[in-house]
This record gives sequence, C-alpha cells and structure tokens, in this order.
Amino acid sequence: MSTARPGSAEAPPGGSAVDAALARARARIDRLTPAQAHRAQQEGALLVDTRPEPYRAAEGSIPGAVVIERNVLEWRLDPTGPDRIPEADRADRPVVVFCNEGYASSLAAAQLRELGLTAAADLAGGFRAWKREGLPVDP
Repeated sequence: MSTARPGSAEAPPGGSAVDAALARARARIDRLTPAQAHRAQQEGALLVDTRPEPYRAAEGSIPGAVVIERNVLEWRLDPTGPDRIPEADRADRPVVVFCNEGYASSLAAAQLRELGLTAAADLAGGFRAWKREGLPVDP
C-alpha cells in the first residue's frame, strides 16, 4: 500500500514525481498557444523569458519580453515585494511565462499563482513553439 500524499516526492505508478508535479501545476494555470500569447502581449500582458542567457543568445528572443532568470522570478514579480520590477505593479496583471519548451514555465506560472498573481499563465511549447509558428523573434 502506498503512503504517497499530495505534494510528496514519491513517484506515482507509471510516472515520475516531477511528472506528477507538472500535472498538478498545469491543472492550476492557463496554458496559452503561441498565437494566444502573442495576442495577449499586444493587449498588454507581460511576457517573461526565464531561459538562461546561452539559450537566448543561441536561439533569439521575443521582442518586448522581459528577461527574468528563473531563480529570481518570484521576487521580481511579487507585486507586494520590495524587489519587484516596475511592470509587476498589480496582482491581476496578465503574465505569460515561457522557457524553451514549456515545462519549467508551467511550474513557474503555478508558483506565481501561489503568490497571488491571478492571471499568471505559461506559453505551451515555450519559445520554440513561438518560433515554429513564425511569430516575431529578435536574433
């Protein structure tokens, strides 16, 4: 008999613990297609690139996206925190987080929701999906 409980590190049958964490995170957030994320950006959403610099240098970036490395994301986007960026001025500001392929950004968006950012979402498929769709990319 398993003693696993929600939030435990024990892997579920047939999957890994990180797969379970990812599924829980994605159940709590909105996942936008590249076209939806582009439209959201045009309507004022803050796009946040959490990819490490070597990935941005090698693959490009989304024009207008704010770069916030994953290790400081919560501090920079907490609208009540002293270390927030100016754009993180309210909890209901739409924020679309993206990484390379849309895995780490799902976990990050769920964490932002826990901080009270009610409109935090992630870009399904990440930067690479955006680029495949032919949306704007800076070299």
